[in-house]
Amino acid sequence: MRIGVASFSHETCTFCPDPTTIERLEPGARRGEEVLEGTRGIPSYINGFIEVAEEEKAELVPILSVGMAPGPYTSWLDRECFDKYADEIATGLAEAGDLHGVLLALHGAMAVKSILKPEAEIVRRVRSAVGDIPIMVTLDLHANEDHELTDASDAVFVIKTYPHVDSEETGIIAARCMVQTLRGEFTPTQALRRPGIVSASIYQASDFHPMKDLYDLCREWEKRDDVFCVSVAPGYAYSDVPDIGMSVIAVTDDDQELAEEIAENVSKRAWSLREALNRPLPRPREGVAEVIRLVEEGNRPIVIADGADRTGDSTHILEELLRQEAENFAVPGISDPDVARDLESSAQEGDEVTVTVGGWASEHSGDPVELTGVIEYMGRPRFTLVGPMRKGTRVQDGLAIRLNLGSNRHVVISERMRGSNDSAGLTSVGVDIDSLDIIVLKSRVHHRAFWDHVAAVDFPMDAPGIGPADLTTLTYEHVPEGIYPISAE
Repeated sequence: MRIGVASFSHETCTFCPDPTTIERLEPGARRGEEVLEGTRGIPSYINGFIEVAEEEKAELVPILSVGMAPGPYTSWLDRECFDKYADEIATGLAEAGDLHGVLLALHGAMAVKSILKPEAEIVRRVRSAVGDIPIMVTLDLHANEDHELTDASDAVFVIKTYPHVDSEETGIIAARCMVQTLRGEFTPTQALRRPGIVSASIYQASDFHPMKDLYDLCREWEKRDDVFCVSVAPGYAYSDVPDIGMSVIAVTDDDQELAEEIAENVSKRAWSLREALNRPLPRPREGVAEVIRLVEEGNRPIVIADGADRTGDSTHILEELLRQEAENFAVPGISDPDVARDLESSAQEGDEVTVTVGGWASEHSGDPVELTGVIEYMGRPRFTLVGPMRKGTRVQDGLAIRLNLGSNRHVVISERMRGSNDSAGLTSVGVDIDSLDIIVLKSRVHHRAFWDHVAAVDFPMDAPGIGPADLTTLTYEHVPEGIYPISAE
């Protein structure tokens, strides 16, 4: 049993200023055996494929793995970039000898200039290369997909957790479905529905209402022996594409009518939750005031989720923390590569400096903020992730400079966009997280896998940005009529 494996995964924020090019993606590309060895033991879709293949004595034939690059989000993939990697996957599979099936780890929110449905196009090119053998796909839950993907593939499986801690489990599910299908024990049959909803990522945490309601319903359906998997992808709101928004996919054993019934049932439930998926959040001024009040009542630490910042240079929340005289806080990254490099060349640890940072990437970023503080860390930290998401992954960070502004207030000026989904991003630059009252993360939900076990309160805010919670503040050009709340009442 020989199964081809490839991954081409990109979550494209089309509102970002910089295009996604070959030059951005190529440094992170893996080919051949490195596709497997580079992820072995790290929770991921491909590690899930590996586990099942080893159990079943199947041979995996790795071709290519390429995807998100370090740093800020990038915008539309150019056609040259897409064609290079999509064709490399198809050609590699065509030249791999006899294959019995193909497992593709995709994302679902890729956006490409001149190609409307890129993931479906990847599968179609693979189909042309390998012929009539099973092709199964794993997706991130921020996928924007429609029937073109399910028409091109044999089965699609979407992760069920946000924060994403089940990518390996989803890889296992897909690989087991492949093995059972190749043995003739299962006939994958799938149906897709699109309820006509899109929501900001910050509302899509899987352990909380409203998404928990939908995932609980999926698991009820999955208790049936003839139902292999029921998936909900709430979608990715920051790709201005025609198939934006939620999709529901049901995979059954040779029962199209049941698959259609399940997809329709879950889709109707999702429509009933559309307002909860677009509820208002506090803006920075009132939000920071409320956080300070909660701290004064003894709630600490509080994590502020700055979900709108996709370029890393937003200053809206930092400015409010300073204006309202908050203490004991840390911001693990304000991206400003020019300031960071200037400091590296002109200052050293222990120096007191005054710099003006942030607010440079777009009109949404806020005003640059003047900071005066002592440099307590300067370097390019290397650390290991300790949280549930990709635990054990080694990270080589870019230039990071931590300023102590006094009153235990810490701001990291970074060469590239920098977050801290677990404590390593802060401790690696010398921050004592136990001393903090407030931690500001450039994050929507992923941080919660770790920080919900540390923080007293998770406090999302709707700051201005190119990834706002209020989607009606964005200007979409490619979204069809009937997508709530963008183009439907």
